[in-house]
Amino acid sequence: MFNLRKASQAYCFGAALISVLPLLSSAAHAQSAYPDRPIRLIVPQSAGSGGDVVARLLSEKIGAALGASVVVENKPGANGIVATSYVAKSAPDGYTLLLAGVSQMSFNPKLYKNLPYDAGKDFTYVAPVVDTPFVLVAGKSSPFKTLAQLVAAAKASPDSVTYASAGAGNSTHLSTEMIAAGANIKLKHVPYKGSGPALNAVIGGQVDIMTSVLGSALPQIQGGNVVPLAVLASEHASDLPNVPTLKEAGIQAPSMPGWFAVVGPAGMDAAVVGKLNSAIQAAITEPAINKRLKDLYFIPLQGTAEQMRARADEDAKVWGDFIARTGVQVD
Repeated sequence: MFNLRKASQAYCFGAALISVLPLLSSAAHAQSAYPDRPIRLIVPQSAGSGGDVVARLLSEKIGAALGASVVVENKPGANGIVATSYVAKSAPDGYTLLLAGVSQMSFNPKLYKNLPYDAGKDFTYVAPVVDTPFVLVAGKSSPFKTLAQLVAAAKASPDSVTYASAGAGNSTHLSTEMIAAGANIKLKHVPYKGSGPALNAVIGGQVDIMTSVLGSALPQIQGGNVVPLAVLASEHASDLPNVPTLKEAGIQAPSMPGWFAVVGPAGMDAAVVGKLNSAIQAAITEPAINKRLKDLYFIPLQGTAEQMRARADEDAKVWGDFIARTGVQVD
């Protein structure tokens, strides 16, 4: 006997399936066609900064691997908060990405009470890119030629020694506070809007010292404009074989992370993430680019999106504990 109720249910199911099929087909096509327009790579620092150099060095190669142009856009401000919150609110379609640094993903959540983004929930990790060591430098007109001289002066007169940073909460800020904590001294913080102005202040003698990315400081060291006091790494820098590590200089402190990673808004499609990860990894391992990165003291990082997220989480824990223990605050 013909069952009107069952026939009606079957018809409704069939109609629903037919209506969904075009959507599934469209989604599958969008994934396979990605990318079909330019990709924006947002850099949370100004032009000429370490992150900007890395982004522009890699963008053409990444674009060539994907078959679409990668346009680098600088959105500096508020220790990367401007750019990071912008990307967090963007569509998760793979066309707006962020070259995020450890400051934005691991430090800021521990430093700011009302951060306009959630580093743990608002982003899709795509790929690790590079890491970089730091170096503590003093201006050539400064009386400090060794770290021991600096520590002695700071102990004799707390807050008399000034240090520049690229902004409150930046890696250049936390790393110098880490040195101060390890040496049991107090230094006076003078924040600037970017690493370039901060380093220029040290060169010009307006500020005594700074912890800088090694690649940015090296030309100034080689030019005699600043004096290297210590390398914030577990081993010597090949271009500065006579400059001690912090441990050799008598200060126990963890190595400062200086990594960059590509992230996008939360909810990105796994297939799109896979394509991007492959293109980024191919770019950093291309022989000419790999050599150029290493010449600038950017160490290429290989790995998965999940491995990069795990590293960011671990750095957030280590440095979050340091921030809580020492009471470091943003201005």
